This record gives sequence, structure tokens and C-alpha cells, in this order.
Amino acid sequence: MSVEQGQAGMESAVDAEFGPWLAGASILVVDDEPGMRNFLVKLLGPRCKRIEEAESAKEASRKVEEQPFDVVILDNIMPGQNGLAWLAEQRAAGFFADVILMTAYADLETAIGALRAGAVDFVLKPFRSNQLLNAVSRCLDQARLQRENDVLRHELRSPGYQPLPGDRLFGNSRAIQQVRDTVARVAPLPTSVLLTGMSGTGKEVVARAIHAMSNRAGKLFVPINCAAIPAEMIESELFGHLKGAFTSAGRAREGLFMHAHGGTVFLDEIGDLPFPLQSKLLRVLEDRRVRPVGSEREVPFDARFVFATNADLERRVEEGSFRADLYFRMNVVQIALPPLKERGDDVLDLAAIFMREFSRQLGMPPVAIDERVRAMLRRYDWPGNIRELRNLIERAVILGTFPTGLGSGIERREATGEAGRQTLADVERRHILAVLRELGGDREAAARRLGISRKTIDRKCVSWNV
Repeated sequence: MSVEQGQAGMESAVDAEFGPWLAGASILVVDDEPGMRNFLVKLLGPRCKRIEEAESAKEASRKVEEQPFDVVILDNIMPGQNGLAWLAEQRAAGFFADVILMTAYADLETAIGALRAGAVDFVLKPFRSNQLLNAVSRCLDQARLQRENDVLRHELRSPGYQPLPGDRLFGNSRAIQQVRDTVARVAPLPTSVLLTGMSGTGKEVVARAIHAMSNRAGKLFVPINCAAIPAEMIESELFGHLKGAFTSAGRAREGLFMHAHGGTVFLDEIGDLPFPLQSKLLRVLEDRRVRPVGSEREVPFDARFVFATNADLERRVEEGSFRADLYFRMNVVQIALPPLKERGDDVLDLAAIFMREFSRQLGMPPVAIDERVRAMLRRYDWPGNIRELRNLIERAVILGTFPTGLGSGIERREATGEAGRQTLADVERRHILAVLRELGGDREAAARRLGISRKTIDRKCVSWNV
């Protein structure tokens, strides 16, 4: 086997392992030598989504301010500002992309300087093409894992999301078919989407379906519950921060919006976003740029936004607690999710799906959904919607039987005419208080059960004088 054949074989192995990440990457090559730039562009151009080149640190600064990059391949020795000085300056301004330093001098001082300046890897000139491909692939893979871990940790801290089995839009009712049709039409477009509906109707499931059916499906889906993040932390969580930007900022950190670069941001309970941040979010939506806390520079990123709320945003706009310009900027396409009680026999289909999935997950036998239970499921008004049904089926699998109180409570309300006289607010109040009673007043546990924030429960209990 010739050297060229061996080289081609190693490159093919790298492409096979990291091809999807290379294919979606945007790369900037910074080197004052035209020959090196041409070589790297020919090597990486066919393998990545976008590649740009800069012949100086000054031109590189302009490029990174104009558009986002996943990886920068940076020469150290250049006329004017050298690579290490440029990198240190960029890191101090809030530049988070991975940087691979190219150097002709493999001394310890250069290696230490590269790490201190913020490089994640360096290659020694001259190098083989597979060495550089491996370095780029490692950067992309490590960045992906770091972002996925950060998003997962964020999700675990939030009370809201409990995935439905399969995370799909189940059901055959006309109402859910209309939702599916709208999702199919809007998913391939870059348009912002506003999802409305009662708590528990599956807004995050719809958001994930939009992401899965879009051309961003291979990138991250980043769910953010605006009500679950403390007000003093939310700007840092969304936009990121520099080291020392505030007391506990021991290191620089990329924000959740930047984590979603190339993918989708799902902002749930958007009506609870603090008013001072609403103007900053509007700017982000218009410019697709964020300013990390402590930085003087805005950083470009590319993400699609899906919003969700169970609040009446138009009323909040009238009351002055939600910005009108932000509402109109978000509300390009609105999808209203129907409550479960308006979906007919979908409740039976969902119950059967949940029963099968929870039986498998818990390793316990399924509970029969006989005619009595089917009638009960059809008649109940489901104030907690799909989430309440999900919890009911899980409880039935654990206990080995369906509760009898649910059906008898419905019959009593129908007999007295109580159900017909109640408003939606009455139903919500009764349901939340019932869950609180069941959990001994534990508001944190109730928030997790209901899929809402502790702050929302506290606010409602104050309004009810509870």
C-alpha cells in the first residue's frame, strides 16, 4: 500500500466516524500563507457546511463578529497580532468557539501559552491531513458532548418536562390532526412558532416534533422553562457569561442560546419571562446575536425559536406586563393545542399507549381498561390534560387497579350540574389544590406532578389566599 493510499484510508475512517459532525460544521481558517489556506480549504471544504478564510488577525476579528463558527484553525506566527494574542483577546470578549492552534514550534512554552489563551488543541507544522481532520473532529465531538451534558443538567433542574412515550403526537381526533397538519407545514421553515394551550396539553411534544421535522433535526433541541429559572440567573443562563462577570462566575460559560447554535430553542412559559429581559430577547430575535454577561461584544448564533405559554399574552400586553413588540415578533405562526376533553376517543388511545409503555418501563403487568374505566375516561373533564392522564395510568400500573374516586367524582358533578357551572379558573384551582392535598402540601412535589414551576404555584396560592 502506498503512502497516499494509507493517508486516504485514514481520512475515510475519520469521515466515517465523524462525518455527520463535520458535515454540519462551520470553520474559519486564519493564516497569512495563501498556500496553507488553500490546502485547508480544499481539505475541509467538501467535508463541512461552510468554510471561511482570513489572512490576518484583523480580518479574523471581522469574520467572527459577522457570523458564528464552530471551529477556528489559527496560525500562531502572523504579521501584526499573533495567534495567541488574538485568541486571548477574543476569549476576553466572549468568543466561545473551539480553536486549534497551528505552530511550527513544539516547545513547552507555546503549548502552555496556547492552553492559557483558550486553545483546545494544537497541531505542529508540517502535519498530515488526517492529523488535522482528527483534531477538528475531536473538537466538534467534545463540544457536542459538553453542550448535550449542559442541556441535560438544565432539564434535570427544571420541573416541567415529562416525556410522553415515544414523544409523538398520538391521536386521531380532528383537533390533533389539524395540529399535525400545521406542524408539517411550518416545521421546514425558519419561522418562529408560538404554541398556546392549557398546561399538560403537550406543547413541548409539539415543539420537539417541529424540531424533528426540520432541517435542524441533527442539532440540539434546547428546552428552557422561563418560570423555573430564578430571575437573577436567567440572563446568564440564556446568554452566557465571562469569567468574573459576577461573584460566582469562576469561569466563562456559553449560554443556552449558543448551545442551540444550528438547532432549536424552546422557550416554555414565555409569559413568565421577567419584563427587563423581554427587550433583550426581542433584540436577540431580530439580530440573532447575544451579549454574554460581562462582555461588551455581541456574539452571532443561528437557532430557530419555538415559544409556548398557557397564559393569555394578549391580556398581559394590555395590562402592560408583556411587551407588545415582543408578542408580535413571536406570534408569526400560532398553534393552539386542544385540551384533552375536546379530543374525543383520543383519551382511550393515549391511555392504551401509556399503559403499554409504563407496564414495560416498570416491569409490572398492565391493568385492564374495561368498559367501566373507558366510560370514566370519556366522561372526565381532565383539567390536567395529557399530563394528568399520564400520571393516572402510571399510578394504576403501580397500584394494580384504577381508582374508583375519579369516576364517582365525575358522576356527582354531573348529577348536581356543578361541572357545567364551573369556569376554567375554577377547574384549575380545584385540581391544583387537590394535588397539594394529596402530597401533603409539598409545593415542590406538586410542581413536578403538574409540570409547572414552584413560582407559579406560589403565585396562585397567594391569589387564592391559601
